[in-house]
Amino acid sequence: MGTQIELKTRDGHTLGAYKAEPSGSPKGAVVVIQEIFGVNQHVRNLADSYAKAGYVAIAPALFDRVEKNLEVGYGQDDFQKGRETRGKLKDDGIVADVQAAIDEAAKTGKVGIVGYCFGGAVSWMAACHCKGLAAAATYYGGGIHAKKDDKPNCPVQMHFGDKDGAIPLNQIHEIKEAHPDIPVFVYDDSGHGFCCDERDSFNEGACQRARERTLSFFAQNVG
Repeated sequence: MGTQIELKTRDGHTLGAYKAEPSGSPKGAVVVIQEIFGVNQHVRNLADSYAKAGYVAIAPALFDRVEKNLEVGYGQDDFQKGRETRGKLKDDGIVADVQAAIDEAAKTGKVGIVGYCFGGAVSWMAACHCKGLAAAATYYGGGIHAKKDDKPNCPVQMHFGDKDGAIPLNQIHEIKEAHPDIPVFVYDDSGHGFCCDERDSFNEGACQRARERTLSFFAQNVG
């Protein structure tokens, strides 16, 4: 089980975060970025899983700028609430919040970032606009294509599903063309959210392969 902490941003905002720690000496740290459903049980479980892999894991509550402590489920109303809340966030605020999480995580050592859905796009933004990252992994980040011309400041690895209705294959190909040096993995029979075991789109096999690649990537670049 992790603990709730507070982070202070450089623009004076205070946000909550979930922090999970490994049982032994940490290899480094991983910032875990939420889907549009807030830092809910699934995101806390993800943070716990990275802690079990040996990293201090911090999941910042990016929705706190709109509504404190917001977390929702996966029904239609929840989805609409998540989309509306995400729509009220500004990129500058998102970057500031993630930077605060990176700065806190850096007290441990090198820092990687991983994000899912909305968080996948945020991880790409962080790779390009935040300081202090050693690696960034993105999972089905729907906003990456719109920012594909940005330049990352650290190694990046991307994961997509071939049946993602929100991210068509042509967009994935254009991302590859813009960044031929970035490993982009596309998983068969996988839709949006294929690594969320609380969603109908969960694909255990694809998720396991993606996780193994992510952990290997962090081992190489974070510790």
